[in-house]
Amino acid sequence: MALPTSTAAAAPAATSTAQQRTYLLPFILVICLFFLWGMAHNLDSILIPHLKKACQLNNRQSTLVDTAVFLAYFLMAIPAGVLLKKLGYKFSIIIGLLAFAGGAFLFLPAADARSYGLFLTALFIIGCGLTILETAANPYATVLGPPESATSRLNLAASFNGLAALVAPIIGTNLILSGKEYTPEQLAAMTDAARTTYLNAEAAAVKMPYLVLGCILVAVAVLFYFSSLPEIKAAESEPSQGGFFAVLKHRHLTWAVVAQFFYVGAQVCVTSFFIRMAKQGGGLDEKTAGYYLGLYGLLFMGGRFIGTALLKYVSSPRLLSIYALAAVALCTVAVFGDGAYVIYALGGLGFFMSIMFPTIFALGIASLGDDTKQGSSWLVMSIVGGAILPYLMGTVIDLQQDNTQAGYVVPLACFLVVLLFSQYGYRVRGKVV
Repeated sequence: MALPTSTAAAAPAATSTAQQRTYLLPFILVICLFFLWGMAHNLDSILIPHLKKACQLNNRQSTLVDTAVFLAYFLMAIPAGVLLKKLGYKFSIIIGLLAFAGGAFLFLPAADARSYGLFLTALFIIGCGLTILETAANPYATVLGPPESATSRLNLAASFNGLAALVAPIIGTNLILSGKEYTPEQLAAMTDAARTTYLNAEAAAVKMPYLVLGCILVAVAVLFYFSSLPEIKAAESEPSQGGFFAVLKHRHLTWAVVAQFFYVGAQVCVTSFFIRMAKQGGGLDEKTAGYYLGLYGLLFMGGRFIGTALLKYVSSPRLLSIYALAAVALCTVAVFGDGAYVIYALGGLGFFMSIMFPTIFALGIASLGDDTKQGSSWLVMSIVGGAILPYLMGTVIDLQQDNTQAGYVVPLACFLVVLLFSQYGYRVRGKVV
């Protein structure tokens, strides 16, 4: 028997409300994942100058921290996509969390041995775990609700990644950075025993933070195991055909992969060299520079929340275009400005970079239908830009006699690519997403 009109009208609303309740806990758990991998990435910004000091590295060698993490994204993206397709969201996330935890625990023997190679191995394992997590969590956040709000939902989840950009530098500055710095001449003047004691103490500072992080990750994995998570299939616009490379038939996805490569490279360049820029350009000491990195993280977080709110009134391609243009301008100031203005420009970059990753990601997987999981793997694989471009930036800095400011021409060029994507590359078969 047909329902009365009023009852029939109420039925979809009731179904929608029930569905929202079903999705609430999974979405909260996904938000936790964004925060945790944000902690990992933003602790790297502390690790790079810290291990440069503890392991006596040059600029190029220190950027191998980024290379180890982001090379894992490139190598693990396809396996992570296969894993996601076979096991689904829940068990892929659990495997990613446990790999992440394993890498964190490996920091303890690496610190005891003061072995940069072992640190890099630990970071590579962490990167493998992060790849699996991001391959699963980014598309999962987009499908936990109505398709029309997918970009806003992903930006909201990613805002907690921004919260980690504030929290991680503060924790790292207090627990890892000692504030004790010696010139090469001062180190050479020390006795072997005194120099070894100092360097071992610097290396050991990472042990407690990463031990705690590993324990938290195991606890979260257990929580996911005992939670009931819906396995949702994305709405299909056209059937999936062909293999992994066939998904690149979607022009806007190909553009997004390129844009994401350069965006991630730019972000990692800016954050990896922030402390050195603050010391060199702003005349700050190590710990003060670390706290400024926390302020940079605060602006990054603020940009995420404000950007998420603005998406209700401004289309995501247009907002991405505005943010990319601002980033180009601020990066120009960082390259050609001087003094405190350089630091202010870098802080501004934190704000305007904030929405780029989730917005590019959401635009890239829009309308992919059953190709969404493979498209997600490509976008995660493009994060390899974070392995390549910081090394290029470190090379520029070393060639310019340790001139960190000159190296910022690299992220400047990257933001121009993002701007181009926001103007032309995001369109789905010639139509606005």
